[in-house]
Amino acid sequence: MTFDLTATALKMAVWLGLLINVAPVMLWVERRACALIQDRPGPNRLGPFGLFQGIADAVKFMFKETFAPTGADKPLYYLAPILAVVPGLTTYVVIPFGPDITIRGRQVSLIVSSADTGVLLLLALASLGVYSLVLAGYSSNNKFSLMGSIRASAQMISYELALTLSVVAVLLPVGSLRLADVVAYQQGFWFAGVPRWNILPQCIGFVVFVIASFAETNRLPFDLPEAESELVAGHLTEYGGMRWAIFFMGEYMSMAALVALGATLYLGGWSLGWVDVSSIGAWLAGLPVFSALGPGICAALVALASLGFKIALGMAFFVWVRWTMPRFRYDQLMRLGWKVLLPLSIVNLILVAALSVGGRL
Repeated sequence: MTFDLTATALKMAVWLGLLINVAPVMLWVERRACALIQDRPGPNRLGPFGLFQGIADAVKFMFKETFAPTGADKPLYYLAPILAVVPGLTTYVVIPFGPDITIRGRQVSLIVSSADTGVLLLLALASLGVYSLVLAGYSSNNKFSLMGSIRASAQMISYELALTLSVVAVLLPVGSLRLADVVAYQQGFWFAGVPRWNILPQCIGFVVFVIASFAETNRLPFDLPEAESELVAGHLTEYGGMRWAIFFMGEYMSMAALVALGATLYLGGWSLGWVDVSSIGAWLAGLPVFSALGPGICAALVALASLGFKIALGMAFFVWVRWTMPRFRYDQLMRLGWKVLLPLSIVNLILVAALSVGGRL
């Protein structure tokens, strides 16, 4: 019992350690990437390469004066930022970050909660983000905030349909809702030694998932919820200081969560494709530097590094798109969601179902 509790606590600590550092790292990456794309230096005064800029921002937010608008619904006003970080802090519990390993004769599954309804639980937790936007706009006693929250909720609900259908298409040939089974399904190779990842047979679903992820996280070119030129700052108009910062912490956490889900569904998750993670772990355990860790923990570290690298690439793609593409108009955004992505996701689901019945997947 003590061993299981300790293992679960350590697995949660791994994810929480990564999540807490997502926002400050991404703030620096956003600024440096923006400067690189726009041919300017970016932050370069605070620390080497401006690495301490995020610390300065955190200090500013913590000491900045906070306020609540007159007539605001105070309980809901204070609750909205908390709900913004709930999806990012909870969806990781069903994402596997390594193979089952053996420590002191006990088998440990590298997933916080190995629930049989893993994907359903993840989607349910991720959908809670819309409540944060709605409550922020409603409780602020500001008509522009309310209009922004209504528009944001319509956007997120519209794109959740296409995103969910693309996820369901991945689960069909697997025959399980557990993400660990999805990763196991992608082991092995297609023709000519190509890793058996779902991105090849389900490239349509992958494109739908990526586009819907941008809309779900309110990132450019889908950042209509806080389009300053149209709605002041949308649902964030009456927020400042640390409460405002918590909203953006939640946004970066949700980005990382969706990227991790996409990597698990389409890119083999923690697996390396051509190289067996357990073999690398055994090789590392034979080196004097890592001999004290053992092959199991070494394999876990390699798998975590593999998944982390895929997440980093996905987050870099989010940043590149933000500073490359212009914002959609709202009618274009809704038309893309209902008339393009939703029909495309349905067609993809039908194709995958037909191939699965025919034994082609």
